[in-house]
Amino acid sequence: MNLKNLFIVLLFASVLVSCTDDNPDTLSDVVPVTGLATYNQNVKSIIDNNCVVCHAATPVNGAPMSLVTYDQVKNAVLNRGLLTRISLENGDSSLMPRGGPRLPQATIDVVKKWNEDGLLEK
Repeated sequence: MNLKNLFIVLLFASVLVSCTDDNPDTLSDVVPVTGLATYNQNVKSIIDNNCVVCHAATPVNGAPMSLVTYDQVKNAVLNRGLLTRISLENGDSSLMPRGGPRLPQATIDVVKKWNEDGLLEK
């Protein structure tokens, strides 16, 4: 491999490595909700970014149900313990997302506020 190609490969590898950070303490939290929390405005992106990997239209990795639609997520809050599961501490085998890390507290608080505000869709 010539020097130019080696340089390009090393540059590309360093960019990939520098762009990853799995430390939950450095993740940016969602902005706190002012006013009423709604599924479409505040919760859908949380579910899509953290849950749908397993809870897809056809659930995978042992997930028991889909969390793709408003009705499915609302049912999970009301009847399936979604709030409890995302609020557990790291290391608890029932914590969701499975295997952790625990979602940032500000993110959990958005889902809790949505529940407190009446699980509004829009």
